[in-house]
Amino acid sequence: MAKAKVVLTDYVWESLDVENEILGALANIVPLQVTDPDAFFPDAEDCDALLNTYGGPIAADVMAKMKNCKIIARYGIGVDTIDLDAATEAGIIVTNNPTYCIEEVAEHTLAMLLTCARKISFYDRLVRSGRWEVPPGKPLFRMAGASVGLIGFGNIARRVAKAAAGLDMRVLYSDPFVDQGQFDIPGDKVEFENLLRESDYLCVHAPLTPQTRGMLNADAFAQMKNTAVVVNCSRGPIIDTDALVKALDEGQIAGCALDTTDPEPLPENHTLRSRENVIINPHAAWYSEQAMERLQRGAPNEVRRVLKGEWPVNVVNRAVKNNNRAGL
Repeated sequence: MAKAKVVLTDYVWESLDVENEILGALANIVPLQVTDPDAFFPDAEDCDALLNTYGGPIAADVMAKMKNCKIIARYGIGVDTIDLDAATEAGIIVTNNPTYCIEEVAEHTLAMLLTCARKISFYDRLVRSGRWEVPPGKPLFRMAGASVGLIGFGNIARRVAKAAAGLDMRVLYSDPFVDQGQFDIPGDKVEFENLLRESDYLCVHAPLTPQTRGMLNADAFAQMKNTAVVVNCSRGPIIDTDALVKALDEGQIAGCALDTTDPEPLPENHTLRSRENVIINPHAAWYSEQAMERLQRGAPNEVRRVLKGEWPVNVVNRAVKNNNRAGL
């Protein structure tokens, strides 16, 4: 029996030993290292499966060229680069890897929150510049008793909530898909507008969807405390970058910590890069050695299941169950 063809659009790890271990008996893997969908072809035209990291957007026109493709398996959590409706219409199963870096992103969020609250980066730059002033960095506020607001209350946000509660912070969240008391986790559900008004630290944990794109806009920033700090370890486009700059310029908020930006990366001369009250990381919140191992195994295992005639574990477009190319 001929082996299947699996195309890997792009990857950021050193070798494909894991992929070959999982899929070698069933498929030939074709690694491309491209992110532009036009560059997927002609290699992907006859693929049976597509492994995907950052490449995209994968829209209807791309899927139409992959007439044999049964599954698009994304290594990460978010699937905003994949047109799920088009995939369902084409009968292509889409999977993600929803749990591989929950601990890491939650820890990174807390690290950014603590760094902002205690102005760690500011102090470090101060000392490195030869200055030693006590007490610099005014104003500074105690975290205990402060309110941390969570946009979204999924797996990552709930870990942040537990940690924040352990610091004696008041936990608030806004999530239309979670009911008050649904989870045995500290936190009070509030309307989005109340979350904006009451949060001393506002942490973004929502997925990027048409509804969440640009939800932190000029109107949202205008409702926030002028002492508030925004932390984003989710997706850059959830924040309107121009509105964020304006809010910082006008003192509507005190600062922000961004692991992800829009655009990404920010241009070298972008105004956010030079501000003392802004922390920017290179979309690194997901990373640890343990997370990397789970990341690399998640998507290939989903492809393996489909090639063996099994239903995958983490299907995002569940409606495709009714009509899919894999015949599952």
